[in-house]
Amino acid sequence: MSGGRSALPFAWSTWVVLAVGSLAGLAMFLWPLLLTPPESGAHVADAPFVFVLVLPLVITVLIAELSNGGLDVKALAMLGVLSGVGAALRPLGAGTAGVETVFFVLILAGRVYGPGFGFVLGCTTMFGSALLTGGVGPWLPFQMLASAWIGLAAGLLPRVRGKAEIAVLAVYGAFAAYAFGFLLNMWFWPYGFTASAAALADNPDPLLQYVPGDAVVDNLTRFFRYTVATTTLGWDTGRAITNVIAICAFGTPTLAALRRAERRAAFRPDVSFVPGGPR
Repeated sequence: MSGGRSALPFAWSTWVVLAVGSLAGLAMFLWPLLLTPPESGAHVADAPFVFVLVLPLVITVLIAELSNGGLDVKALAMLGVLSGVGAALRPLGAGTAGVETVFFVLILAGRVYGPGFGFVLGCTTMFGSALLTGGVGPWLPFQMLASAWIGLAAGLLPRVRGKAEIAVLAVYGAFAAYAFGFLLNMWFWPYGFTASAAALADNPDPLLQYVPGDAVVDNLTRFFRYTVATTTLGWDTGRAITNVIAICAFGTPTLAALRRAERRAAFRPDVSFVPGGPR
C-alpha cells in the first residue's frame, strides 16, 4: 500500500483474537469429518452459533482499532462505501453459471487497504448483499466467514506493482474462487449427500457420498470427488474465470482509484505490526 499505511491495521492482540476465532470458525465447517452430524438440519442448528462467532470477531476488530487509533472516521466511511458497492454488485451475477462479481471489489480493497480492512469488508459485504437480495439463511454466516478470509488473505499478498501485481491478484482471484466453493460445499455436503445404511450395505465405499463416522481421509477423498463432479467444473470455475477477467480488465484503474482515495483521505499512519508489510 502506498505510503506504508493501512486503513485498518491489526495489533498483535487483534491477530490473536482473529486467529482463535478463525480456528473456531474453520471447525464449524469441518466438524462433520470428526463427528457424526444429525440426519437432518443442514446447519440450521449450528448456523446461529457461527453468526454469534462472526459478529464478535468483527466488533472486536473495529473496537480494538478504534481504541488504538488505527481506524478513523474516514476509514470507516470507506468501509461503508465499499460494502455498499460489493452488496450492489452481487445481484448482477447472482451466481448464474458461477458468475460472482462481488469478489472483485473484495480482493482489490483487501489488497490496497490491508488484511484487517479486507476481513471486515468480507463480512459486511456478504451481510449487506444478503439483506439486499433476500438471501438470509443458515448459509449466511458461513458465507460471511469465508468471504472475510478471502479479503484478509488478499491483504497479505506479496508486495509487487504493475503487471506483476495484476498477475498475482488474478492468480489469487482464481484460487479464492475455488477456496470459497470448497468451504461452502463442506457446509452442505455432509447433510445433502449422506450415504444411508441401506446404501452402504450394497456399496460400502460410495464414490461421492459422505459416510458418517468413516476415516477423515476417506471422507475427504469422497468430498473432493463430489466437488469436482458437481461444482468445480461449473460454478467454481465460472467464479474463477469471472475473477480473473475482472481483475485483468479493471484491476489497474480500480487499484489506482482506491489508492488515490486512500491518499486523499490520509488514513492514520500504521504503527502496529501487519504481516506482509505495507501495501
